[in-house]
Amino acid sequence: MPELSLVPAFLAGLLGGVHCAGMCGGLVGAFALGLPADRSALVLHVACNLGRVATYVALGALAGAAGAGTLVFERTLPVQKILFGASCLMLIGLGLHLAGVFARFAAIERIGNGLWRRVQPLLARVLPIRSARSALAAGLLWGFLPCGLVYSGVVLALASASAAHGALVMASFGAGTLPNLLAMGLLAGRLQRFLQDRRVRTLAGIAVGAAGVWGLLKLA
Repeated sequence: MPELSLVPAFLAGLLGGVHCAGMCGGLVGAFALGLPADRSALVLHVACNLGRVATYVALGALAGAAGAGTLVFERTLPVQKILFGASCLMLIGLGLHLAGVFARFAAIERIGNGLWRRVQPLLARVLPIRSARSALAAGLLWGFLPCGLVYSGVVLALASASAAHGALVMASFGAGTLPNLLAMGLLAGRLQRFLQDRRVRTLAGIAVGAAGVWGLLKLA
């Protein structure tokens, strides 16, 4: 099951770039504001994204550890398969949302709003980014941004029923998000405008939904 979770987690992160443009575009713009136009900007963007992925890994480890407690029910209920299936269904819902078919999926992302309101003042303290240390701190806090895409990865980590495997699942997810978000930071608004195009969102939605369907088929 943990091995089965890695591919959908990576694909969700990679194909969900359109969703990232909507959820994280403003933050990426805030991080990029005032950065030098030289190689050091790349270093700061990398540090920021590594901090974000580190938070995902920590959340994955916590979810995996929590999932381990569900194994007590495994004899009577296939809990891991149910959780894995739930995460795949979330990916399908997100895909439909990106394609403009399932607007109600956005309600899922309100789950973390309370925590995010507490994180925002801390994030404001480390902005603007002036050093690798502040970039890393900003990234660690960025990881708590409410996001349905992240939630699907956390459910996959929960299904792994292991802190180590849960961390690995979220590391795979985070690795998938890196190309889009690094490019978004370095190219500023140009990539974001492209990703917000209706045709691009529809194609991305189909791809994300297909990743969820693929996971369900592998589960069967």
